[in-house]
Amino acid sequence: MRSLPSIIHLDMDAFFAAVEQAAKPSLRGKPVIVGGLGGRGVVSTASYEARKFGVHSAMPMAQARRLCPNAAFLSGRFEAYRAVSELVMGLLRELSPLVQPLSLDEAFVDLEAGPYGPALLAADHGTGERLVTALAEDLRADIHRRTGLTASVGAAGSKLMAKIASEQAKPDGLVLVEPGQERVVLGPMPVRALPGVGPATEQVLRRAGLNTVADLAEAGESELVQLLGRAHGAGVHQMSLGLDDRPVVADQDAKSVSVEDTFEVDLADRDRVLREVDVLAARCVRRLRAAGRSGRTVVLKVRRFDFSTLTRSETLRGPTDDETVIVETARRLASQVDITGGVRLLGVGVSQLADYTQEDLFAQAVRQEAGEPGAVEADAQEDEAPEPAVVVARHWMPGQDVRHAELGPGWVQGSGVGRVTVRFETPWSGPGRVRTFAVEDPALEPARPLPLRGDEDGPSAGAGGGEPAVG
Repeated sequence: MRSLPSIIHLDMDAFFAAVEQAAKPSLRGKPVIVGGLGGRGVVSTASYEARKFGVHSAMPMAQARRLCPNAAFLSGRFEAYRAVSELVMGLLRELSPLVQPLSLDEAFVDLEAGPYGPALLAADHGTGERLVTALAEDLRADIHRRTGLTASVGAAGSKLMAKIASEQAKPDGLVLVEPGQERVVLGPMPVRALPGVGPATEQVLRRAGLNTVADLAEAGESELVQLLGRAHGAGVHQMSLGLDDRPVVADQDAKSVSVEDTFEVDLADRDRVLREVDVLAARCVRRLRAAGRSGRTVVLKVRRFDFSTLTRSETLRGPTDDETVIVETARRLASQVDITGGVRLLGVGVSQLADYTQEDLFAQAVRQEAGEPGAVEADAQEDEAPEPAVVVARHWMPGQDVRHAELGPGWVQGSGVGRVTVRFETPWSGPGRVRTFAVEDPALEPARPLPLRGDEDGPSAGAGGGEPAVG
C-alpha cells in the first residue's frame, strides 16, 4: 500500500449521453437515454436529467420509456464515443505511461510512473497530496476544455480506493482518500460497494447479518471463507480492510467480455432460463460496446444443480456488437442445454474480439442486403432487357449523423411510415431547425460524427464528408 494517493481513477460522467448532449445543442439540459431501441433493448446510459425520473443503466428500455416518456431515446454512435475516448486517454498518457483503460470512459493512472513521479516521491505528505489534487483538477479542466464533457476523479493509494473515491465524486467532482483512512471510508458502505460482490453474494452475506463493509471486516476471514468459499471469501475480506496491492497495468488487451449470475434458487423453468439469458446477453453487449469492441464467438456458460459446468459456443460469420444478434445466439445455445434438475448459474460471453464499431457492421449488413455491384452478365438474346436493380430500403436510426446536400449536417430525430425527421444543428451551433424528408431522399446521406469543439477544429472540419478528428 502506498503512502501517497498517487493512483487516480477517472470516470467520465454519463459518457454516451453526455457526448450526445454535447453534439446536439437542442438536447442540452434535457433527458437523454442511449441504448437498444428494439423490443428487448436496455438502457446503456441515461443523462443525469433522465436519472431524476428513476432511469438507470441496465434498465429495460420499455420501462425507461414509461418512466421518462419525453426523453430523447437514441441508438449509440460508437464511432463518436471512441473518438472522444481516444482524446481523453491521450490526456491521461501525458500524465503517465501507466494508463489502464477499463472501458471507453474510465481508466486508472499511476502518477508515480509519469513525469511528476520524482516530485511525488520526494515530497512530504501534505505537499504530495496537494500536487496530486492539482494534477487531477488540471486533468478535469483539460477534458472539459477539449470536449465540453465533465469527468469525476478519485485519488488514493490503491486501485480499489481510487475507484470508490471516483464514485463518491460523481458527478463532476474530485475525491481524495488519504492512505490510512481506507477503513473509515469503507466502513459505512453497503457490501455491494465492493467489487465482486453481486446480488447473489449480497444475499448470502445479508442472511448472515453482514450488511456493511465494516461488518465484513469485523467478521474476519475465516467466517467469510466459510460463507463464500476460500478464494472469494479471502478476497472480500482483504477488500473490506481496504487492502489492495494490484498494480496499474497499461493497455490490457481483453480476450473476451462476459457476465454471469448465480441464482438463489435453481432455475428449472425453460422460459425463465431464456429470460435470464436475454438479460445477461444485453449486459454483455453493454460491456462490449463500452470497451469499443465487437466479437465473433458467443459463449454460454451453465452450472447445473450438481455443480457440473458446461459451455456452449457459436462462431458467427463476422464480429458484431449487435444486441439482437448476440441475444438470439445466446438463446439458441441455451435452448440446446438440458436443464433437468435446475440451473444455479448462467453466463454469457463474447470472444474473438475485434475493433469493429457498430457503424462498420451496419454498413456491412446494408451492403450484404443490397449485393455488391458487379458486371451484368450478357444474355444470348441481345434484345432481352436487363433485370431491374434491387432497391434496398434505407434505415435511419435515432441520433444518427446525416448530411443534406443543401441544408448541411444534422441528426435523425426519428423515422417511420416512409419519412425521416432530421434536426439540422452542429455541436458549436445553437438548437437547429427540424425538417422531414422521404426516407429515400437522394439529398440525404449518412455522415461521420463532427468534432465536439468547433473552436479548435473549425466548423468546416468534417463538413465535407471527410474524417474529422475530435479535439
